[in-house]
Order: sequence, then structure tokens, then C-alpha cells
Amino acid sequence: MSAIRHALSTKREDDFALWYQEVISEAEMAEESGVRGCMVIKPWGYGIWERMQRRMDDRIKAAGVDNCYFPLFIPLSYFAKEAEHVEGFAKEMAVVTHHRLIGDGEGGLVPDPEAKLEEPLIVRPTSETVIGAAMSRWIQSWRDLPLLTNQWANVVRWEMRTRMFLRTSEFLWQEGHTAHADREGAMEETLRALEMYRDFAETELAMPVIAGEKPENERFPGAVATYSIEAMMQDGKALQAGTSHYLGTGFAHAAGIQYQDSEGAQQYCHTTSWGTSTRMIGGLIMTHGDDDGLRVPPMVAPHQIVILPMLRDKPEDAELLAYCEDLRKALVGQSAFGEPVRVLLDKRPGKATQKRWSWVKKGVPLILEIGGRDAAGGQVSMLRRDKLWNDAAKANFVGLPKDDFVNRAAGELEEIQSALFEEAKAKRDAEITRVSTFAEVEAYFAPDKRYPGWVEAKWARPTGDELEAVIQKLKALKLTMRNTPLEAEPVSGDCIFTGRPAVERIYIARAY
Repeated sequence: MSAIRHALSTKREDDFALWYQEVISEAEMAEESGVRGCMVIKPWGYGIWERMQRRMDDRIKAAGVDNCYFPLFIPLSYFAKEAEHVEGFAKEMAVVTHHRLIGDGEGGLVPDPEAKLEEPLIVRPTSETVIGAAMSRWIQSWRDLPLLTNQWANVVRWEMRTRMFLRTSEFLWQEGHTAHADREGAMEETLRALEMYRDFAETELAMPVIAGEKPENERFPGAVATYSIEAMMQDGKALQAGTSHYLGTGFAHAAGIQYQDSEGAQQYCHTTSWGTSTRMIGGLIMTHGDDDGLRVPPMVAPHQIVILPMLRDKPEDAELLAYCEDLRKALVGQSAFGEPVRVLLDKRPGKATQKRWSWVKKGVPLILEIGGRDAAGGQVSMLRRDKLWNDAAKANFVGLPKDDFVNRAAGELEEIQSALFEEAKAKRDAEITRVSTFAEVEAYFAPDKRYPGWVEAKWARPTGDELEAVIQKLKALKLTMRNTPLEAEPVSGDCIFTGRPAVERIYIARAY
């Protein structure tokens, strides 16, 4: 087979971090903003987020959850009521202290000393406290429960080391917040949200994940239990792609979220919170991208099919464009994944081959190149993004009669969606190794292994000083515990850390 000339200058195996940045740039996903830790999400990147948002929002509403919106600014006193929560976020908080600027006498601006706020305002890092305050007003009786809310918003956490989509000072997300009469109802909601995230990641994003409970040291600040979905990136690192928290009654006590039960007694609510963010886009890139750029699963692709007429700046271009427009109309009349097929006819001037590689790097699932001969013969030339190259190292175009392609377009898209998931799952499963001793962990993550995967170990769920010793032991190898899978085989044998009888399995990996 001839050598393939890939569209990107950096290969994943050579420098995965640089490759990731190049994909974001070449696919026109996002760019630096000039504000530290913040990015400009460009139309293609935001289009993917809109698709994710729409599909996720449908799932959220189907569960009976209502969307709301809460303030960006949160009084500092709200956080002070929940000590463990504020301690967990204190180092990341952005604080507003003044409400006006004045000239400094040298042509610049400074905060007006006379305009200092009586109470500092925190720029929203998460909304448990401010939503808790609202819940305390909205809930009076057991008849008001459960209260199920969600908001789509931006949040700010002052990150020291940033990377686009994965860890930025400002990011976009949804955060669900619910209140329940008892632990059983709250836990049911916590696990429902977790399963929603698992199914969304695997169905819409074609990204295989493992759903499970986080260890004690990885819990959300103030939570009783935290659950996550963990995805393996192509460099073997883990990405926490979504979390769901059972908060017990701690936040209810802090915010005064109480209800009168059916017998007239006052009770504190059990609350939950759960969220996913634009971090999932980073996961999509690192799960499906290849050495030619991004590959977007059809369910979340802003354009599922792009038609590229081979224009020659001649009178016959009009006839070619008319053929392509008829093709576009026929395709948008088809349905894939329960929605009309999304098709773009790219009429921009320029060579079709140049435009082709632009769309290849953006990861459009299906690209159609249509020349004058194709139009005259009622044909299309189809290129699948997941089958980009043929055995001769050339673009793997397949010629089809137009009507045949229209009838099979939805099937092609569904096949691509499935193929991307199966490819990612096979790679992940091949990179998970079971270990029986800590020495095996050390050997698996030896310095000469550039891109190791994960290990699955038995452990006894230690706490306190015993857990801290485990954390430090793993930290020396730059490792973290990811989660204990909810769907796991029964465990027997001893914990690799303590030597005591194991009670469950846990995944260990390097992580983003």
C-alpha cells in the first residue's frame, strides 16, 4: 500500500497533545480569546455543542425536569453556609468586589474605592447554593416534591493550567438540581441522571464510557456520594465526562430547604445535582479524531452530508448547481435518527478538492463531490469520513446512482454512528488490564510506556489515613482512581493496597 499523506502535520502517536490542539485549529472548533483561560468557540464547534444540547435537553425534559435560569453572581454568604462546599471551590472562585470604575488620572481605569460592594459576589462556579436558596422559598409541603430543575449556563472556575474544551476558566454546561422527600427518591434521581449521561455518551457521541461511583476522595465538595461516567481517550488517559451527586441533607440544612410532611412534621429535603459540559466535546475529539482531523458522529454533526459541486466558473455551473440543489432537497426529505437529514450545499468559490479537505478535517460524516459528468449521468461520488482511504492510499470515493444514494443515505449515517462506537469500544476494551498486585500496577505504568491504558484492581474501599496512603502511592505514579463500576462481576480475593478482603473493583488511570 502506498504511503498516505494525512491532512494534519502531527500524528497522534508522535505527540498526542499537539495533535489535539491541531485538530481544534484545523477543524475550526475554537481559538484563543485573548482572555486567560477562555476560548472563542467557533461556529463548527458551537454547532456540535448545539446538537449535544438539543439532544440532551430532550432527555432532561422527558424525565420531567423543568429548565430555569439562576443568577451569574452569588453572594459570598451563600457559600459560607456550606463549609465543605466553599473549601472545595475556594481556590477557583472569581470574585466581584466593586460596581464602578473611575479614571486613574493617567488615562486608565481603576475600581472606584467608593463603589465597593457591601458583600463580595462570586462569579458562578456551580449553583447549589443559589438554587438551594430558591428551593427553600419554593418548597413548603410534601406536595411540592419532588422538585426537578435544570439550567443551561456558563460557569467560571479559575483554572491554573488550561486546555481548550477540557479545562478552561469559563465553560458551558447544564446543571440539574433536584429536591426529594427522602434518600430513596434522591438516590433514584442521582442514578437516573447517571444512566442518562451514560446512554447519551454512548448513543449520541458514540463514546463508550464506564458508569460508577467515585472514591471518597473524589467526591463533589459536600456530597454524600458522587457518580461519574469515565471515557478512555486514544492516549489511554481517562476523561470524566459527566457526574451525578447525591447530596444528602447537608445542602438542605445550609439553605433551609424544608417541607411539612403528610403528618404535619417539618423535614429536611434530600437533594441532588448532576452536570455535563463542553468538556464532552474534548472527549469526542480525543475518542474519534484521526490523523486527518476530527470525525464527528452523525447524531451530533451540524451537517451530516456536505455536497461539493465541482464548479469551473463557466456557464454550465448553473446546471450543475441545479442538480446539486435537487439532490439536497431529496436528502433533507429523508430521516435519520428520528430527525430530517442535515445537508449543506457548499456553493463557495474554490476548488472542490480544497473544500473537501476542509470538511474532512471538520469531520463531516459524508462528503459528496459532484462534477459535470456526475450530473449528466445522474450519479454521485460519496466519501465516508470513517472510511477515508482505499488500498491505493487515495480518497475512497464510491460512485452511486443519485436515487440509490438518496435511499441509502440514512442507512450510511446510522452505519457510521455504529462503526465509530464499535471502533472506540474495541480500542478501550483492549487497553484495560486486570491486576492482582500493586507491583503489576507499577509495571503497567512504567516510564517506557508512552500511552498506557487503564488497570482494573480489587480494593477494600479504605477510608481515612488508609485511603490517604493509597492516594499518595498512586500520586507518585501520576495516577488516580477513576470509579468503581456499577456493572461489575462479583469480586473475591484481596485488596491490592491493604491486603484486606476486597469488596469491589476500581479503575486506575492517568487522567485529564
